[in-house]
Amino acid sequence: MPAPPPPFTPETEAFRAEYRAFIEERIRPRVDEWEADEWFPTEVYGWFAERGWLGVTMPEAHGGLGRGIEFGAVVSEELARCGSGGFAAGIGAHMGIASPPVARFGTDEQKRRWLEPALRAEKIGALAITEPGGGSDVAAVRTRADRVDGGWLVNGEKTYITNGVRADFYVTAVRTASGGGHGGMSFLVVEKGEGVSASALRKLGWHASDTATVVFDDVFVPEEHLLGELDKGFYLIMANFQGERLGMALTALGEMRVTFEALLDWVLAQRVTSARRAAVAEMALKVEASAAVAYGVARRACAGEDIVREVSQAKLWTQRANLEVQEAAVGLMGLDGPPALERALRDARLGPIGGGTDEIMREIIGRSYGL
Repeated sequence: MPAPPPPFTPETEAFRAEYRAFIEERIRPRVDEWEADEWFPTEVYGWFAERGWLGVTMPEAHGGLGRGIEFGAVVSEELARCGSGGFAAGIGAHMGIASPPVARFGTDEQKRRWLEPALRAEKIGALAITEPGGGSDVAAVRTRADRVDGGWLVNGEKTYITNGVRADFYVTAVRTASGGGHGGMSFLVVEKGEGVSASALRKLGWHASDTATVVFDDVFVPEEHLLGELDKGFYLIMANFQGERLGMALTALGEMRVTFEALLDWVLAQRVTSARRAAVAEMALKVEASAAVAYGVARRACAGEDIVREVSQAKLWTQRANLEVQEAAVGLMGLDGPPALERALRDARLGPIGGGTDEIMREIIGRSYGL
């Protein structure tokens, strides 16, 4: 066996084997049912929690496993092998984008209140940033938090919120100062309760994912629910995006690998034209190029480097490559392909949008070169 590429080690590969076996044995056989239901049972979070897998990279002092970024990279890639982008998004949003801001910026009391029960699957979290009409423009946040005695009154609307219906708490971007732009934004943790309503959205893909529009109507949020510094929420959002985008790059890689493996088995089982063989070879190149890009960024993240440019490049490349691989596979196999193949294509269409659109990625990359 060749040595695993950096940043992976024999330890991460042993963990990968355990995680993959769990996904193949416990999750993959059920995703067809969950896709049809457009929902998966909340108890499934507990299956991951009992193994410590909702907090692989979280601090041990608060119930996590305390592993490095390389173990988180394994989780992102292997979870994607479940065969349902919606299921992977639901689990991933809880552990990968809602919990990290609390772990990184929360006080000890906030970690005890939200992070620890989140890692035990006793509370489910959601990150609430995107708003109707706002798209990827984080600076366009209009949800307001107005000062009142003891805290804030929050009013506004969020949309495309993963885990939006089932969430027990929302890590929410709000405007706490007048004016627009990047200043005057803060993060408040808003708990489910009076004044909070959520309605499920229908989607082209990610059917098993609980995706919702969430409305806050005069919701009182106590002072101690402020996450990080007042009016500095934009910087928290940007910091969180780096991990989310690396996770999306690795997720796309996992989805590509599953599709390519299925396609290769199909091609080897029958006689195909040289043109089809050439198309499969082209797909293999995209998969391995994506692995090189994503693993390279993971290695730099493990080394503590600034990865804004590189993670934006990885996110842009892998989402585009994943969509091209899925489209090519459906084109080659057609009606002979498994139903999961068409699902993978639908799910892949979210990649160039979520976590920052392709246009946003190109803008970030261009600015990093002084353009």
